[in-house]
Amino acid sequence: MKTQTTKVQARMSPNLKARAEEIFAELGITSTEAIRMLYQQVILRRGLPFAVEIPNEITLAAIAEAEDPERLETVDDIDVFLASL
Repeated sequence: MKTQTTKVQARMSPNLKARAEEIFAELGITSTEAIRMLYQQVILRRGLPFAVEIPNEITLAAIAEAEDPERLETVDDIDVFLASL
């Protein structure tokens, strides 16, 4: 007996798709499997399986800093790093 399936389509930027598919490949799954997992988790949790929030100013600043490697602070010594925390 053949299992019925239905098609899901979504539009997104090629960059977003490529970056996500690189990670899926590292995980050993396809885009279809990732989407199927998302849908299954939505059903199990009766909602999204992750928090959807609007970031505050501090978080937005941290995201901007992380996306600009020239602004990232680096340390060469783990003890110096730990002491700075």
